This record gives sequence, structure tokens and C-alpha cells, in this order.
Amino acid sequence: MELQRIIDESQRIVFFGGAGVSTESGIPDFRSVDGLYNQHYAYPPETILSHSFFYRQSEEFFRFYRDKMLPLSAQPNAAHLKLAELEAAGKLTAVITQNIDGLHQKAGSRNVLELHGSIWRNYCQACGKFYGPEHIRDSEGIPLCSCGGRIKPDVVLYEEGLDEDTLAQSIHHLRLADTLIVAGTSLTVYPAAGLIRYFKGKHLVLINRDATPMDGLATLIIHENVGQVLSRLTVQGGQA
Repeated sequence: MELQRIIDESQRIVFFGGAGVSTESGIPDFRSVDGLYNQHYAYPPETILSHSFFYRQSEEFFRFYRDKMLPLSAQPNAAHLKLAELEAAGKLTAVITQNIDGLHQKAGSRNVLELHGSIWRNYCQACGKFYGPEHIRDSEGIPLCSCGGRIKPDVVLYEEGLDEDTLAQSIHHLRLADTLIVAGTSLTVYPAAGLIRYFKGKHLVLINRDATPMDGLATLIIHENVGQVLSRLTVQGGQA
């Protein structure tokens, strides 16, 4: 298998993943036929999950957020587990993810750069106190802190910028990588998709069900589910 050969000869792999990495864990993506963008609500999901909507119609935001954005019982799939194995073997230096579900950490990955934040972190906008996602799930209306302040999920909403430190770390790892595996993403969401241009290494591998704007630059393109592809890999290498 060509991907196995690339993995075997690589020493500094970076994995860049999107929603398609988590669909095999039962978490729907946004843009596929059965994704969130094709379900019907009073407002489009991209409107509800925006900075302005969060402040303008907070109760409606949290009704949608509780219903669709808190898959707390989801478990890592074969892709998450294989990536953690590659990191433990010293082959993978970083996971850069657009997902907010925390499944990479559940699988055992340590160096996970979450471009869009995480549902597992929530903070009071008044005093800064942090809360777990269960507090959001089990509350009604607008979740409030013990101080009375509003709690905001630590996720990047539409109209908000990405965390500068997370961006800087992602760019650092991309620049040093000899192989970049991009999986489960349409590469159409910016600025996250624009990070790919910082990769100057030898192999660009794209694993996605559909074509992407970067296909012309790829060393290898695989149109299969991410977990199925990565589960076939044999991991070799010393311990990190």
C-alpha cells in the first residue's frame, strides 16, 4: 500500500483533520447530504453558530447547541486510535483539527491543536470560571455561572477569529513536517484551510470522500473513509 510506504519513510508526520474524521464515531458533519447544513431549523446552522446570534438570541443558540453540538458519549474510531498510535511511536508530531469533539484526546493523542476550540471547555464571561460540558447540557435557557455571569462554550463561532497561539503552533509543525495527511475535510473553510500552504515537505496525502481544491498538489489521493484507511496501517518506530 502506497500510504504504508509513505508512513514508513516519514519521521515528522502532521495530521490535519476535519469533520469527516468523526463521522465514523456517529457525529454528523456539516456539509454532506445528511449533514447539519441540510437539516431544517428556524435559522441556518451557520447563522445560529455565529458570534452575533450568540449575543442576540442566546436562548435559541443554546437550544441548538444542546441538541446538536454536545455528543458527549461519542467514542474514538479507528482513525483517532491509529493517530494516537503513530504519535506514541514517534512518527506523528501533531494533530491539527477543525473538530471540537475532543475525540483525539479521548483516543490518547497528546499534541492536539484545536483550531475551532472544544465543547469540553466552557467559561464564565464575567469571572472566567471554567465549566464542563455537562453543565451546559443539564442547564435550561442560558447557562449561568455561580456568579451570575453567562457561560460561553470555548468554541470558535462564525465571525470570530482563531486563537493566535494555536495558529502559530500549527504553522510551526506544518513547516517542519515531512509528510502531511489531510483527511475528512473539504478544505473550503478558511482561515483553517489556508494553513496547508505552510507545508513544504515531501508528501501531501489527501483522504476524503470527495475532491478538494488541493487535489492537484497531492502525492496520494484516497477516496475512502478515514478510519478504514488508517486502520490498515502498521505502525513501526521507536517510542516517543
